Amino acid sequence: MIRIDTIWLAVQPLDMRAGADTAMAQVIHVFGAARPHHAYLFANKRANRLKVLVHDGIGLWLATRRLHQGSFHWQRGAGQRLELNPAQLQALVLGLPWQSMQDAGVIHLH
Repeated sequence: MIRIDTIWLAVQPLDMRAGADTAMAQVIHVFGAARPHHAYLFANKRANRLKVLVHDGIGLWLATRRLHQGSFHWQRGAGQRLELNPAQLQALVLGLPWQSMQDAGVIHLH
């Protein structure tokens, strides 16, 4: 339904009260522009809530996900943004350690 060519993770937290316009402003601030068919992921400070903003070339899609226990494995500190592959995105939204995902979808613990 929504084509996503590139997935970006914003390292800095986002206030989860932010709506589509505020999230879009943060995308432009962090990534320089909102490109069509790119997904932009943000988490709150505790990393137990996630927002995904997708620009489909016409409009915006904004989705949220909340973990009731634990937190998302979120990258902090290294730069302002990271590019993820689809397997890493799937692991991230499930609360798995996406940083350890290999191209074949295998998880390795360090």
